[in-house]
Amino acid sequence: MPDQRNLITDGSKHLITGAAGFIGSHLVDRLLGRGASVIGVDNMKLGRLGNLSHALENPRFRMVQMDVNDVATLSGIVAAESRRDQVKMVWHLAANSDIRAGVADPDVDLRDTFLTTHNLLKVLREHRILQIAFASTSAIYGEHSVALTEDTGPLLPISNYGAMKLASEAAISSALESFLERAWIFRFPNVVGGRATHGAIHDFVRKLLQNSGTLEVLGDGTQAKPYSHVGELIDAMLFIVDHARDRMNLFNIGTTKEVTTVRHIAESVVQHMSPKAVISYTGGDRGWVGDVPKVSYSVDKLRHLGYEASLSSDQAVEQAVREVVAEVRQLQ
Repeated sequence: MPDQRNLITDGSKHLITGAAGFIGSHLVDRLLGRGASVIGVDNMKLGRLGNLSHALENPRFRMVQMDVNDVATLSGIVAAESRRDQVKMVWHLAANSDIRAGVADPDVDLRDTFLTTHNLLKVLREHRILQIAFASTSAIYGEHSVALTEDTGPLLPISNYGAMKLASEAAISSALESFLERAWIFRFPNVVGGRATHGAIHDFVRKLLQNSGTLEVLGDGTQAKPYSHVGELIDAMLFIVDHARDRMNLFNIGTTKEVTTVRHIAESVVQHMSPKAVISYTGGDRGWVGDVPKVSYSVDKLRHLGYEASLSSDQAVEQAVREVVAEVRQLQ
């Protein structure tokens, strides 16, 4: 079995699905920064080429606009790339990341979250790519009154998004028994930062652009969850791949320091975007169907591996607010 300590090295080739998206584009930059070659794939539903402006100038990066569910085309791309240098591993980030869109149309999560995993695994099997890192989510747990650990169960997600991420985890687990040699599954918390395409900060900034005097917030503002900055999320992902050596490496990623309320996010966005705006809450304990209102998240397993985030949840949110507001103002 290959030693994954050598997976991310100068010249090693990696395939990233969802490469033009929020998290995917940051991962592209970091892998290129470590000397790897990267093939990026994205259907551009939420991805933006502007996220890859620096990467596109790098001769070690190739971007392909396509749907991962187009198995024949993806297989052809991997075959062509492998003739020059074998793809060492795949980072699977392609998914529907908008939970509310999956509530309105459950086929969105089936198609963009689960089937992308199912079809990608077909391509990996065909071309003997034996390592996969998968972006999962804390939404697979559902609602629990205790701190969520990697062993928490039963797993009863309350959104189609969480359900299809959980099904994807199961498909990867099954593939470990048939052809994969190693897998890393990262269960993300709420992730914030520059290039975001969704989430509370993004939504609040967009609302204030339309009406600078009032910010409507879904729920009562007491919803409380852990937030991680995308930069530290990428740090943790790379640390796990560098150091976790089991066949199945399953980790919660996040901060141990606190959770952040929606009220705090709203007030931070108003402070930086439109200080005179009035915040109006719609009421209720959650923002939408499928929203888990309160999350307590354990990252003890990751801490024992040797990694701990430096930013608290509130600090991650405040840094992200500054970044998102700056991006918006740059476009105005």
